[in-house]
Amino acid sequence: MLFKTDNLSVRYLQQKDQHLLVKWLSIPSVLEFYEGRDSPFNLAKVTRKFYNQEDGVDRCIVNFDGLDIGYIQFYLVNDKTSVIDDYNEGKVTYGMDQFIGETKYWNKGIGTLMISVMVNYLIQEKKVDRVVMDPQITNERALKCYEKCGFKKVRLLPKHEFHEGTYRDCWLMEYKKIV
Repeated sequence: MLFKTDNLSVRYLQQKDQHLLVKWLSIPSVLEFYEGRDSPFNLAKVTRKFYNQEDGVDRCIVNFDGLDIGYIQFYLVNDKTSVIDDYNEGKVTYGMDQFIGETKYWNKGIGTLMISVMVNYLIQEKKVDRVVMDPQITNERALKCYEKCGFKKVRLLPKHEFHEGTYRDCWLMEYKKIV
């Protein structure tokens, strides 16, 4: 277990979680902003993308009230883990990506809780100075969630992500540790 609060816990991804990822990453509404509806996952694709990776990314499952509901990953931003390469001024910067795969848990504040708790973990345990994310500019639900958690839009990343057959604009969003 990475950490636990009253009703939310985060643990490292295990082999047994493959079928959860296949399930979640086959739901069109989940794929709308994560990987694309034109690219559902099967077991082979989940194995290739999420397992046996030596890429510096920590992959985790999010549990809420005893049920595995989503996925979150975090990583030190560097040339191996991110194409955003202008964070070299001596600050410890981590990136995060996540989704709630159990859609009945959407719009209940759980995403805000998940992001806030993970940011706090990264600041306390990994001693990060800032956390960055790069959501698509049309992902309004995620943008609202991230802003509630203290993330700020830093700049537009034009044609940053190839998604559903086209390059999409994204926001570079940043949470800075309060000193």
